[in-house]
Amino acid sequence: MASKSPTIQFKEGQQVVYPLQGVGLVENIEERRFKGKLVPYYVMYFDVSDMTIRIPVSTAPEQGIRAIVSKEDSEKALEIITNDYEPVPTDWKLRYQMNLELLKKGAVTDIALVVTKLYHRSKVKELPILERKLYDSALRLLVDEVSFSLGKQKDEVEQLIFMKLESGAEEP
Repeated sequence: MASKSPTIQFKEGQQVVYPLQGVGLVENIEERRFKGKLVPYYVMYFDVSDMTIRIPVSTAPEQGIRAIVSKEDSEKALEIITNDYEPVPTDWKLRYQMNLELLKKGAVTDIALVVTKLYHRSKVKELPILERKLYDSALRLLVDEVSFSLGKQKDEVEQLIFMKLESGAEEP
């Protein structure tokens, strides 16, 4: 039985999101030999980490690689930041695992939720180092994707996010 070649979802020059890595650019789609077969790979460049990654086209969906969200989805994520949020567990290891799972899902709204929860937790008590890194990573991911989605500068989006976080913190 002949194996069906994987569907290529993204094209060269397209911006994509790779959970935990951020926004990247599909520079090329190339075929490489793997176990005696030619396999198509996305060649993606991530400016934020100055890193190029090759991922088989067939595994991209299960790794959470997706297109940049719509303007509406970015606005929903920004809305999450100003909404009430659920109190987080006091056990930082449990919090860390829960937030890491949300980040791995890769949805922009999940990323916004992680930023919101950890920002407000950091106002109560300083975050442990691992959680602080997770917060910094989530914030960078959120800023990157929302700035691409809305066509705004990253520093402008970051200021907007902090403005919304601080206004959300003042509400009862």
